Amino acid sequence: MQSFRTEIENPVVEKDILELERKIRLFKEGKIDEERFRSLRLARGVYGQRQFGVQMIRIKLPYGKVTSEQLHRIANVSDEYSRGRLHITTRQDIQIHHVSLDRTPELWAELEKDDITLREACGNAVRNVTASETAGIDVNEPFDVTPYAHATFEFFLRNPICQEMGRKFKMAFSATDEDTGLTFMHDLGFIAKTKQVNGKEQRGFKVLLAGGLGSQPRQADVFYEFLEEDLLIPTIEGVLRVFDRHGERSKRAKARLKFLVKDLGLEAFVKLVDKERKALAYKTYPINRKPFEQEIVFETEDIPSVEIEEIRAYENWKQTNVINQKQEGLFAVGIKVHLGDFYTDKARLLADLIKKYAANELRFTLRQNILIRHVREELLPFFYVELKKLGFAEAGYNSLLDITACPGTDTCNLGIASSTGVTVELERILKEEYPDYINNKELTIKISGCMNACGQHNMAHIGFQGMSVRTKDKLVAPALQVLIGGGVLGDGQGRFADKLVKVPSKRGPEALRILLNDFEAHQEESEDFLTYYDRQGKTYFYDLLKHLSDITNLTENDFIDWGQDKNYVKAIGVGECAGVVIDLIATLLFESEEKLELATEAFNNEQWADSIYHSYAVLVNTAKALLTVEGAKTNTQAGIVKSFDELLIDTNKIELASSFNDLVYQINKNEPSLVFAREYLNEAKAFYQLADVYRKEQISIGKDEK
Repeated sequence: MQSFRTEIENPVVEKDILELERKIRLFKEGKIDEERFRSLRLARGVYGQRQFGVQMIRIKLPYGKVTSEQLHRIANVSDEYSRGRLHITTRQDIQIHHVSLDRTPELWAELEKDDITLREACGNAVRNVTASETAGIDVNEPFDVTPYAHATFEFFLRNPICQEMGRKFKMAFSATDEDTGLTFMHDLGFIAKTKQVNGKEQRGFKVLLAGGLGSQPRQADVFYEFLEEDLLIPTIEGVLRVFDRHGERSKRAKARLKFLVKDLGLEAFVKLVDKERKALAYKTYPINRKPFEQEIVFETEDIPSVEIEEIRAYENWKQTNVINQKQEGLFAVGIKVHLGDFYTDKARLLADLIKKYAANELRFTLRQNILIRHVREELLPFFYVELKKLGFAEAGYNSLLDITACPGTDTCNLGIASSTGVTVELERILKEEYPDYINNKELTIKISGCMNACGQHNMAHIGFQGMSVRTKDKLVAPALQVLIGGGVLGDGQGRFADKLVKVPSKRGPEALRILLNDFEAHQEESEDFLTYYDRQGKTYFYDLLKHLSDITNLTENDFIDWGQDKNYVKAIGVGECAGVVIDLIATLLFESEEKLELATEAFNNEQWADSIYHSYAVLVNTAKALLTVEGAKTNTQAGIVKSFDELLIDTNKIELASSFNDLVYQINKNEPSLVFAREYLNEAKAFYQLADVYRKEQISIGKDEK
């Protein structure tokens, strides 16, 4: 069946890759509709990009950790299947662009040889689990959150409860109360905490729930002030089950967890999570920390001799880019990666460097940078020299000069205005006109090409969002919404920036100059930017920038976006961040057949909880197919259950031994045992057969009436 050899030892992974290849073939043959195929490929990290006929591939790298071998593998794949450019995302992933759809299974198989996956890097699933890049080395951390982030990644990868949710689901772990993992803006966020219990230190987490960015940012609620470590996985599973069942599925803009929690209320949501506990396979789930507590080992003890030509530049680099680790005598080295983009030739040399001299580990960061870990103090001069050869020794790691930006109109379908082009200009201005800010780590600038906030613009001190403006004579120019006042406050608290004015993109740099100049002129002693903003007030800054929003005096240059040489054209494609819900009856019933196969396979493998959840999916999906015939709403799974009783059971169109509600919700009233898994699977099979007969009868009646 397959057109290539995967050479993958893991049969689960191999099956996944071959399934992608098979579905690509069926799609090409017209046997799978485009929307259903989109959902499948997104769940396998294959994302359509702005340019026709090519894909963006997102490589899922839990908490951003990469070894030398993995970085070499990623570089080789990028050269073979793409154009040799690697892009670091704000979720610690790597993206490569311009990949042919036909070659994606082969690409995936190559990555898996070094234990790298594409699975669920996109789509309506649990996305990459992120964490503070300093986890495990932070001098202030209560403990290393890495084992917990890894366990979360492993447990929910391919887990049936989170394969086809209404929208994506994001989780983050912070090493300290500083909240460098940005937990306050995630669906679930975890901050490392400890407390004394009977004279012993107990590990746990402060848990944040239902935060998010986008066009309607929301501060996460405190779910637990302290959750014991072995309750981490069961709690996440309970939340995912509730989100899967009650989350919006038709109205994409309302399909995130933050809207569900807002609608239900936190107390009601918590009660629903508690109701799921009986159905969980694990009431507690101990985390295996041993693999992450190994002694740090170096390939060589050699200390190469180097000569530093510019001592001042070296000392400046040490001040801004080098971090003390909690391990005595070891340091982490930050690399500022402009726009998160670097190339495979440099990646390979960097991989060789960390393999030999840095315990073979680096982590990609939430600000699209690289952090090399475990560098001995005596090797810092050598690393500076070697990194400088690669162009990786620029000072200003995590400083104001280190601007975060999404790809924007370069490759993204949703991009409205250039985010990368204006970033280049703003960084130039900062270097040339504001050199004192190179070491400033108290201010952040973030830029997104649209309202979806992939560049996190609405949580920055100064943010810019790509937009457009239309003149009275209907000419369209690229624009930027200017936002001020966002930031991370720590311990799960943050603040979102206020929208001030919309200015033509070419005036973005002038807006930045005005803000920085005013801050320098009116800042009180030791006053930080957010305090200064609050003291002056939103209206003050609106008045300060208002004149830049005047579009009656646009020049020819204003109609050309940053980094472009032609007049701006607003072109927004179809976003794929969540996939599209398909209501084709035949497709839905076909999906039910596939889920029945998965339920049976899991049962035969004695995976009772997985089998039960697949059976649940069969019941809901099949009911959705029949409700679609009735023209009923199918926004949520809970709504489907309720409507099926009202429209098909209560009206005697379909007869069951009980209500559909009672049939379906056995799932959270029974523990996942062999007996219940078998009974539930048989009931799912019987219901599917009943629905299939009913559907065929309806088709027959329809033909007779014609």
